[in-house]
Amino acid sequence: MLVIYNGLIITEEEILKDHAVVVDGEYIQSIIPARDVHKYPHAELINANGGYISPGFIDIHSDFIETIVSPRPTSLMDVEISLREAEKILITNGITTMYHSLSFYREDVFTHKPMRYPKNVQKLVDAIAATQNGSHLIRHKLHARFEIDNIDEVGRLINNIESGKVHLLSFMDHTPGQGQYRNLEVYRETLLGYRDLSDNEINAIIEERQNSQLMTIEKMQEVAHLAISKGIAVASHDDDDVKKLELVQSFGASISEFPITLEVAKKAKEMGLYTIVGAPNVLLGGSHSGNLSAIEAIRHNCADILCSDYYPSALLHAIFTLHEKYGNDLHKMFMMTTLNPAKAVKIDEELGSISPGKKADLLIIEKMESGYPMLTATIVNGAITTTTQYRTNPFEVKVI
Repeated sequence: MLVIYNGLIITEEEILKDHAVVVDGEYIQSIIPARDVHKYPHAELINANGGYISPGFIDIHSDFIETIVSPRPTSLMDVEISLREAEKILITNGITTMYHSLSFYREDVFTHKPMRYPKNVQKLVDAIAATQNGSHLIRHKLHARFEIDNIDEVGRLINNIESGKVHLLSFMDHTPGQGQYRNLEVYRETLLGYRDLSDNEINAIIEERQNSQLMTIEKMQEVAHLAISKGIAVASHDDDDVKKLELVQSFGASISEFPITLEVAKKAKEMGLYTIVGAPNVLLGGSHSGNLSAIEAIRHNCADILCSDYYPSALLHAIFTLHEKYGNDLHKMFMMTTLNPAKAVKIDEELGSISPGKKADLLIIEKMESGYPMLTATIVNGAITTTTQYRTNPFEVKVI
């Protein structure tokens, strides 16, 4: 049994003072008044040192694993080793549940990385599925991001859904001239980031992509309904038009990832869709591709969830940046990385908040003298998984 005391507890309703969290086995047993800690004489006491006691972060959109598996454009590391190494990094950033966002592209300029070849994506899908029965530092899940012109791989996607390997499904459309790439200059710059291409080659790619055959609406509905029947949430990606929101909601989508404009984000919120923005967007002060600012979306109350996107460290720092620099309510910012994503992907009965009966995935976050937020302890499934302690004095060198 663990008792975590002397901290500010991030509950579902508020930031609670003068209380402690009791953990029994894998589960949260109760939240008790601080004065009652002595009633648990045989428990292991954990002093939060005045820091925050938070639920573990739930990250439902991040392709960080691609960087670990394929650290160089021509390198492909072992996928099982990569998952083990990635979770060491993720756990030290407070991410206790990761929905690895794997892109199911057809082979073209965006699959220049070996990690994006369909056969290699499937290797990682299978490796993520295998973690469900092994010992790991965090909970690994699969967010299948399916590009709708990848019609040759629809059957593989369906097989993965039916076999229980998919935990979140999103449909993507990176056709130049709409969505994320409605500005063709942004698309051109993106292509140049992947390969050294001439203007003629870029023009040829744009024309080919704009004329690609896409999944039919009926096929998207079929796949979405299959996912929903399995309890899997469905998301739309880079929504740039209200009509697109209406379309995706018609076949069951409940999440809008990275709405392109404030108008669309507001409409998504009105329609009851969970809206996702990127934590790196917060730290950068805006979108790297010139789209909606996460800060503005949050200011207008039309963003529900923060994801790390590609930079795991961003979640923790975005919470405090949004509070301290932009004046947002700290409790609400914590909810954007914990309970809200849990609700969006339908795991909130088990995870996402500090409530009796839920899994004990917990973080202790202390503020250093400079105000820097530091994750000093992580608990997963009721077990202390990592602890971190900064040295307080410079190393002394004795001269003899």
